[in-house]
Amino acid sequence: MTDHGLQIALLRPEIPQNTGNIGRLCVNTGTRLHLVRPLGFSLEDKYVKRAGLDYWPHLDLSVWEDVDAFTAGVERSKLRFFSTRGRRSFWDCPFSQGDILAFGNETSGLPERLYGDFEDSAYYIPMPGEHSRSYNLANSAAIVLFEALRTVSALKTPTDSSGV
Repeated sequence: MTDHGLQIALLRPEIPQNTGNIGRLCVNTGTRLHLVRPLGFSLEDKYVKRAGLDYWPHLDLSVWEDVDAFTAGVERSKLRFFSTRGRRSFWDCPFSQGDILAFGNETSGLPERLYGDFEDSAYYIPMPGEHSRSYNLANSAAIVLFEALRTVSALKTPTDSSGV
């Protein structure tokens, strides 16, 4: 990991392409990725690997058996949850080094009990569109991660602009 120590956690992700894209995002930003079972796919899935390209072997990855093991195994004060049901905008999140940015799955979001257990750590991304329900998981992770990186001033000037 880089000096920012930021991490992303996907709780019960279902779509391998989203997880692959987020894995690639994590490699490119020096961010650890936590995957919390059950997963809606195998980590050997060709879609995870295709979306993650040749970045996947370089990913700093932790896989947890379930939500309870994850929340017991990490520093709870560093958990920040992002959901359409969050109480405050992610712009109001007090990001700091080492935060764990946690996202629920694509169809049902975060496990229900987390909204009560971590209500003061639940944030949403504003959606001003008229027919808005939610953003794509990979897009949400990127939006939040880059705001966290900006906030903790950890994003370095790019050295290579050859890719998109």
